[in-house]
Parts: sequence; structure tokens; C-alpha cells
Amino acid sequence: MLLRATRILAPHRKAEKVEPRADGVDDVDDVAAVVRHAYANRASEYADVLGNMEATHVADREFVLRWARRCGGPMIDAGCGPGHWTEFLRVAGNDVVGIDPVPEFLAEAALRYPDSVYRRAEMPNLGVAVNSLGGILAWYSLIHVPPAQMGEMLRDLASFLRPGAELALGFFEGASVEPFDHAVVTAYFWPVGELVGLLEDAGFEIVEVESRADPGSRPHGAISARLTAR
Repeated sequence: MLLRATRILAPHRKAEKVEPRADGVDDVDDVAAVVRHAYANRASEYADVLGNMEATHVADREFVLRWARRCGGPMIDAGCGPGHWTEFLRVAGNDVVGIDPVPEFLAEAALRYPDSVYRRAEMPNLGVAVNSLGGILAWYSLIHVPPAQMGEMLRDLASFLRPGAELALGFFEGASVEPFDHAVVTAYFWPVGELVGLLEDAGFEIVEVESRADPGSRPHGAISARLTAR
């Protein structure tokens, strides 16, 4: 669901840009409420610029497909936004539901990709039974989570996965955990090693890691991790 300038969210694209806007979110204390409010105001704009697979990097599509092939059973696209990754996974033959806390995003998803299934929910409360999923895709949907809360978030997400199921993360990679000025609200860089440590603490083993630094773009990171313990 997360909004960024095109150079931030889709590092390989430079021609189009979503300009930052205040939209009054500074008056909202809760981080999740800030994010919901900001993206609700810009859902259509986001969907027009980034809500299609042409706006994604081919390496990311290949990474997500490899992850999906290893997932047995139903999966959740957590923070699905306008639904393009949900549709991508469905067309590839997966049993997937997209969730997002922003009704405006879900309306865009239903309009643009009506054959996929979407539901309103907000991480970490996915609205499914514990121990029921074969996979969770969290593609740039955890970038606003405060670092002190990330370990708990990953443990909560793990509770919905079956043993052997996989979580896939896309994120902004950096040399240290630090905030930066995102187009909507504060987001965070994460070193791969820091996220790997938190994933392992949450009961995961690392399956695959990718890093990419396209010229003029914020570095991209991706991790897939298999649940081995509670």
C-alpha cells in the first residue's frame, strides 16, 4: 500500500514522479493511522503511476515468482495497495488474497483487477486463522514500521504461517537502520543483516537474499525466509 516517489518505490523508473504532499497527517499520532490517512488521500494517484506490473523491476517479478513456487497453500499479499502484485500472483496460479487497510486502495484494486480477491485488514492482524498460510508477501509494506516494533511485527506475521511456509520482504536497503524523508511519512533503511537477525529470532531461516542499487535510486533489498520454529 505504500506510497513513494517513483524513484523511491520503483527504483528502475525515473520518468514519472509522485510529489510529496503534507495532507494534514502531522496531526495524527499513531503511525498506522498516519499511513492510512496519507495513502487514502493519494490512492488514485498512486494506482495511476505505480499500480501495474510495468512499474516493477523484472528482477523483483522473478524473485516473487521463485518465492511463490516454494509456497504450499494459500497466501496473503499484505499491503496490496492497488492490487497489481495480487493479480500477478493469481495469474501465476496461486491462491492469494490481497489485504490493505485503505478502502480507497481496495476500490482501485477491485476496479483495475476485478478477478482477484481483496479484503480490508491491517498488519499484523491478517484476518485469517493462525498456522493457516503457505506464504505472506510484504513487498515494501513494512517500510514505515518503527525499528523498535519490527521484531514483534515479524513474530506476529509468523504466527499465521504453517511450518515450512515462507515470508517475502521487499525493503529499502541501507548501511544502518535509519529514517529518511519518505513521500508520505517517515520510512526506514534496513541493512540486510539486521533484518536477517530479526527474522531468525522470529523462527525463520533465510532462503534467498537480493540487493540492487540502480543509478539514481535508493538501494533495494529483498529477503525470502522459511518458518522453521515458533
